[in-house]
Parts: sequence; structure tokens; C-alpha cells
Amino acid sequence: MAERPEWLRVRAPSPEDAKGIRRVREVLAKYQLNTVCQGAACPNAPECWAQRTATFMVLGDTCTRACRFCAVPTGNPNGATDAEEPQRVAGAVAALGLRYVVLTSVDRDDLDDGGSGVFAETVRAIHNRVSDVRIEALIPDFSGEERDVDRVLEARVDVLGHNLETVRRLSSTARDPRAGYDQSLRVLERARVRSIGCHATKSGLMLGLGESVEEIVGAMRDLRAVGVDILTLGQYLRPTPACLPVKRYVPPAEFDALAAVARDLGFSAVVSGPLVRSSYAAADAFAKACGR
Repeated sequence: MAERPEWLRVRAPSPEDAKGIRRVREVLAKYQLNTVCQGAACPNAPECWAQRTATFMVLGDTCTRACRFCAVPTGNPNGATDAEEPQRVAGAVAALGLRYVVLTSVDRDDLDDGGSGVFAETVRAIHNRVSDVRIEALIPDFSGEERDVDRVLEARVDVLGHNLETVRRLSSTARDPRAGYDQSLRVLERARVRSIGCHATKSGLMLGLGESVEEIVGAMRDLRAVGVDILTLGQYLRPTPACLPVKRYVPPAEFDALAAVARDLGFSAVVSGPLVRSSYAAADAFAKACGR
């Protein structure tokens, strides 16, 4: 694959930004927390951290699945959880003065509830510590178990997200065998049907794995058919040599064109661009989708 194009270059943080980055690192270290910014090698980490925002990754830093696009370590945590983690996340949210928080997690197929109980407890702990906070939960598929999706919704999240990741044809190539295109759609549909305190549903696609425009539009249609409100589109960037190679770098103009198609299909908010990731501009997308 050719060298990354200019539009994928991440700017170096300014001295002022660096202060915000240091502050986030200090808080994460103090509360012994993981972030997807670090674990998934997100290219937007300097920008988001400079604004004192982060996506907190609960349930540890080891995933039971081995998707071929992801840099998060794979292994078997053997049922281990940290009973203090929810309160530590809530403490970090308060310390950083956040008003919009994104929570995500690794897959935990070793747990009977897929980790949904810890997810829900963390949401409640944040609400108890910061009364006016908005919370977005970017969940795994919980093996398609509806009761586990419901458990997170019942904790009162404002956005329930789950990524479809890629088009139907490439899903089995890119994702762990325990995941599935239709399983993800069912999770998102459940989130819409059982939207207890949930004001929006959200999903995302990576581009550049060899999908066609027609397949992308087809995936968008499938997401709209199950009621997804917010869509993110971003360029897949190979995080390690063991991951799938990039087939194509999608130019910014194509991201803009696909965003226009998505809006025509009825998505309330679309965040689309080469460096966009699931949590990028999350607060703005929520405000646009829900008129807040």
C-alpha cells in the first residue's frame, strides 16, 4: 500500500493542547483507567485529550475476540473484573469536569452477562457523581443477548452505540467469528425498540477495506431500517502488521459525498471523514440528533 496521503497526517499538539493532554494522562494514571484512545491507537487522541475528553474503556484492556482490524490485545481474562472500576471512572469524569462521556469496552465472552452489569454500574456511578452529565455507551454485541442490551439501557444512557464496522460481504473477514453483521443489526434494533432513557442510537463503518460504494450505501440502508440515528464514517488505518491491510485511502471528497447520501437516507447526524472514529465529535452529534 502507498504511503499515507497528506489528509491523514495528524497535526502535532500546540503547547496549550499539550497541557490538556498532560492533565488527562494524570487523571487516567491517578484513577488507574484504560481508554480506547490508547488501546485502539486512535489518531484523534491528541486532539480529544487536549480538550480534556476521553472514551473510557471498562472491563479491562484484554478482549476475548480477535477482530482483524483492531489493536486491542486478545486473551482470556478468566472472568476477572474490578469491583472498584465504576467508581474510579466516575471519579475521573468529575475530576476532568466532563459533561459528555463515552463509555466503551472490550468484548468479554468469558462473563455470563458479557460485561453488561459492569457497564450499567459504571453508568449509574457517573450519574450519581455528576448529575447533569450526558452518557454515550458504545457497547459490544453481548452475543446478541437482549437482556444484556436492556441492562445497559435501563441504567439511563443518552446514546446507545454499537458499530456495524463494515459491509456485509467483508464482515466475516474483518470480524471475529462470534460477531456477525445481522447480529449487530439486531442489537441496534433492540436498542431502538427498548430505548429506556435512550434518546439516540448510533453506529459506525470503517472504509478502505475493499468495499464498494454500493455496499456502503447498502449498509447505511440496513442501519436506517433498524432505526439508527447517528452514523460515523472513517478511514480504516492498519494498527499493526498482523491486522488487515488497507485496500484504499478514501479521499475527503468521497467522505463528504457519502455523508450527503447518509443524510438523504434519514440519519439525524453524520460524522464523516478520514480521521473520524466512533467517539469523535460525539457530543456535537448527539446535540444535532436530539436538538440539545
